[in-house]
Amino acid sequence: MKKKIVALTGAGISAESGIPTFRDANGLWEGHRIEDVATPEAWQRNPDLVLDFYNQRRKAAQDAKPNDGHKILAALERFFEVTVITQNVDNLHEKAGSTHVLHLHGELFKARSVVEEKHVVEMQSWELKKGDLCPWGKQLRPHIVWFGEAVPMMETAMFEAMEADIFLVIGTSMLVYPAAGLIEYVRSEAPKFVIDPKIPQIRKLPNLHFIPKVASAGMKQVEEVLLNEYV
Repeated sequence: MKKKIVALTGAGISAESGIPTFRDANGLWEGHRIEDVATPEAWQRNPDLVLDFYNQRRKAAQDAKPNDGHKILAALERFFEVTVITQNVDNLHEKAGSTHVLHLHGELFKARSVVEEKHVVEMQSWELKKGDLCPWGKQLRPHIVWFGEAVPMMETAMFEAMEADIFLVIGTSMLVYPAAGLIEYVRSEAPKFVIDPKIPQIRKLPNLHFIPKVASAGMKQVEEVLLNEYV
């Protein structure tokens, strides 16, 4: 029986593909305050700004290619059962070939109804326009989990973490909760590999291994360990 790998990924794995890590040193997101583009209140106050903000992100991300970090993770499905839990809203894991991806914070290339959140549609272009309506006659919004909103996939992610034989943390600061707390649900005997040039501050856990490298280089190192020791 294949061992189960669960990988928690963050902005660092997509940065090598040219997708900005979104929040800069001043706390601004591509020149905007979080409160102005990534909250339900922002949507109520200025939907045009919010639509434009995500349209520009979508336009920039549509041609991005997965890097070796994404590709190695997808290739590990040959030898392991792999679940990717990502904080990213891009589709690079899917482009790389990963078949079981949970998007904690939503998906950039989808839109949803403001009155029935289970009504989610695939976007046919990078642009979501004012006047693009759901079947209930209301404006479609970006399918993004904004600050102040519940994280609907969190409970599923917790169960995945509890079932992990091997847990990977790739390219995330481990500062954004509740995602950062997922490592606490992993069994003590399961090896845990944390890959990031800036190793995040997390409490000492059993079987914890730090790899201070970017995602692609770190995943090459981890892949070798996994194939040699766990297959």
